[in-house]
Amino acid sequence: MEDDVDRLIAAWQRERPDMDVAPMHVLSRISRLALHLDRARKEAFAGHGLEPSEFDVLSALRRSGEPYQLSPGQLVQETLVTSGTMTNRVDRLVTKGLVERLPDPADRRGVQVRLTPSGRAAVDGALDALISRERDLLAGLEPASADGLAAALRTLSQPFDHQGARARPTVGA
Repeated sequence: MEDDVDRLIAAWQRERPDMDVAPMHVLSRISRLALHLDRARKEAFAGHGLEPSEFDVLSALRRSGEPYQLSPGQLVQETLVTSGTMTNRVDRLVTKGLVERLPDPADRRGVQVRLTPSGRAAVDGALDALISRERDLLAGLEPASADGLAAALRTLSQPFDHQGARARPTVGA
């Protein structure tokens, strides 16, 4: 079965027979799948009134467990963005009523960001929609093939995970 990447590779091989384009067989497909996943994520989140960046913050809070609160610094570490970016995201989420800022009992100058009940409902609904869309994207794979692909991608991505937080992209769920 031929796909768009096969056609691109054939064209490159025709135009650049001197070049080994073997990496494109894997990485061009990953790149194209990432675009489809990005579109599916945006649709899943939009159905719950969220942007992907907002989902990242809400999901970090939700994953933290009861009482679903973290300091802004912890949120920065979880989402790999700058403190200024996090301040803007939290401001938007406070305005939407999805999080609240509370005084940090351990630090008079600090604050904690806590998920509100509305925020919990939004992130849970968005996660349900996301998982449904992701299942659809993987529907063509047998479970064993999906497991093998996950293992291969884990091996491929592991060196990037060890390069440090700033080298890793944000991927929210």
